[in-house]
Amino acid sequence: MKTELTELTARVLQVLQINIRWMTWNLFLAFIPLVLSVWLFRRTKRSRSWVWWLGFAVFYAFLPNAPYLLTDVIHLIDDIRTIQSVWIITLVLIPVYLVVILGGFEAYVISLINMGHYLHRIGKSQWILGVELITHALSAVGVYWGRFLRFNSWDFVTQPDAVITQGVEEILGKQPLVILIISFVILAGLYWLMKRITLGFVSQRSTGVAKTIINEQ
Repeated sequence: MKTELTELTARVLQVLQINIRWMTWNLFLAFIPLVLSVWLFRRTKRSRSWVWWLGFAVFYAFLPNAPYLLTDVIHLIDDIRTIQSVWIITLVLIPVYLVVILGGFEAYVISLINMGHYLHRIGKSQWILGVELITHALSAVGVYWGRFLRFNSWDFVTQPDAVITQGVEEILGKQPLVILIISFVILAGLYWLMKRITLGFVSQRSTGVAKTIINEQ
């Protein structure tokens, strides 16, 4: 029994060690647009210089990396096939994957919330829903390119011709369009849910801080 437990533990550690590399890298890529969204949309400075527009382009180029983590569930399926223990799968693998996947998607949600805050601040609140829907569509394309064509954000600089020609040609097919529509619906639905949870949490926390300040006065 002890030997079996030791072997199982060693197997789990091996799987986690292999996964930690791509998980860390994918989370890093997912948090790039989040950091950029704070710089682009949360600053009080209103001027939009060429540096701002460059940052905006980079923001959109890297944004699909955040919802891309949703597709990493395929690695979870492979790991479940490798590890037979229900307890290890339930107590180790699934929680780790949930943290990584939800962390990446939450970066996506907060990034768009920051952009919506910016649009509201400049008097374009009526644009928020439309911009969000367009962003979901573009992100669905980016996720498809990344998962099926193996393009990444750097390819916009290193091989833009391949991204445009091969990428556009690919998504015009019947099957890719179906995948893109499903991806768009999933992104829009999850974003709608997570946005409300996030804003509700922020609102509740702000209310709690305000009450604490009032009680201290």
